[in-house]
Amino acid sequence: MTGMGGDPQIEETIFRLLAARQPGKTICPSEVARALVAEEAGWRALMPEVRRVAQGLADAGRLRVTRGGVDVDVLKEGGAVRLGRNFS
Repeated sequence: MTGMGGDPQIEETIFRLLAARQPGKTICPSEVARALVAEEAGWRALMPEVRRVAQGLADAGRLRVTRGGVDVDVLKEGGAVRLGRNFS
């Protein structure tokens, strides 16, 4: 997939990457952006959108966004986060 994806593409990519991982494993939001943007330098521009979609999925109870194993709001400052399946 090339170019910048919209919400459905970002959501699909998040869950596709998670499905490829062992249960309980997480992904970095940058992995999602890199999977969607062909140019190596272009993925950073997609990061705000990836974070926004991830937080929407977390708010809907479909995804966990964590920092140090603790659920967080990815849109707030505070460092690197991980995206994981929500098993609850």
